[in-house]
Amino acid sequence: MSFSVIPTSDSAPTVPSATDQAIHHVLVVDDSRAQRLLVAAGLRNWGFTVHQAGSGAEALIICDQVPIDLILSDWMMPEMNGIEFCRTLRSRQTDRYIYFILLTSKSDKAAVAEGLEVGADDFLAKPVDSGELRARIKAGERVLAMERMLRGNNQLLTDTLVKLRQLYDSLDRDLVDARNLQQSLLRERHHQYREGAISLILRPSGHVGGDMVGFFDITPSLTGLYAFDVSGHGVTSALLTARLSGLLSGASADHNIAVMQTALGPAGRPPAQVAATMNQLMLSEIQTDRYVTLAYAELDRLRGSVRIVQAGHPHPLLQHRDGSVSILGDGGLPVGLIEGAEYHDFKAQLNPGERLLLVSDGVTECPDPAGEELGHDGLERIMRHLAPLRGNALLEALMWELARWHESEDFPDDVSCALFEYEGPMQS
Repeated sequence: MSFSVIPTSDSAPTVPSATDQAIHHVLVVDDSRAQRLLVAAGLRNWGFTVHQAGSGAEALIICDQVPIDLILSDWMMPEMNGIEFCRTLRSRQTDRYIYFILLTSKSDKAAVAEGLEVGADDFLAKPVDSGELRARIKAGERVLAMERMLRGNNQLLTDTLVKLRQLYDSLDRDLVDARNLQQSLLRERHHQYREGAISLILRPSGHVGGDMVGFFDITPSLTGLYAFDVSGHGVTSALLTARLSGLLSGASADHNIAVMQTALGPAGRPPAQVAATMNQLMLSEIQTDRYVTLAYAELDRLRGSVRIVQAGHPHPLLQHRDGSVSILGDGGLPVGLIEGAEYHDFKAQLNPGERLLLVSDGVTECPDPAGEELGHDGLERIMRHLAPLRGNALLEALMWELARWHESEDFPDDVSCALFEYEGPMQS
């Protein structure tokens, strides 16, 4: 090949210093030592670090040892020609792209197509003109600069994804702990009294949710049973749920807004006052844009009498011994929406063998695949079907029926139920 070793000032513009470019290490591959030395001398004058190989096999070894940026390879070489060398190089797994220029006397289109097919980036016809070589190196420089930039961006993206994954895993662990903590607020999922039994179930739609159910004893024969649902989902709702749950815990008037102290000892605060007190606390102290639906029932276990307040929560259900269902309540305003909102409680009477069920709207508003909500009619239908079951078995079966209606166990909203089954004073 012919090559001008030292470019003159009258020739094409010189290549910028290699230190400013993506091309630093150049490998010249030719079985002719004289040709290699001639090309290498010119490349060194342009500021490149030049390496030489007399065969494709030798060149592959150098590529393993040196971060080669550009290869100038002769096409016609014994044992492994330029095409075979290029094909072998491209077949190797590497994260570093090498710009490959084939030097050839071949000019037919089939030869050029073959070179491109195996992975050559460019061609130079023999004899090589120094000006044309400089232009091809500049083209390679632009390609490699873009490749290195994209590789850097990809690495940055990979590193960012790794950090995000680590952050997600940490957050996921925190949410799992939060879920366990929230579930621990249900200290008992089933409690047996002599007069009957209370059963609870809580199924958040995510890690944590805004539903809560629970019970507490006010006096030896008086029990409070509640179910509430904080609007929204996620951590904020869960935090508010924990805060409100603390308002209905224990049998002390100092801690439980449903308990008041009288001269004769603890007594139950009327359910309507419980809703009004929670409404006032949310608007004055908690100060949140969330609201809460509440169903709170005061159970007289000896007499089977119940006082209930319904504040925007789904209607309580009373199931009779024959399996029929009565829907109780008239709705009412949610808690935490309107300053000074008024709430009204109502009474119900349980006979032995009857039960009271409080559910969240995750049950009544659960959709089927077509978008139709279960509703109170659908819940009533399921409860009639499950009438023979008792306690937690009933609630688990209700979850199964709800999943069959939704055709998935991944409910779109939190699901919670509180159940009181009255056996009557004869059990005392």
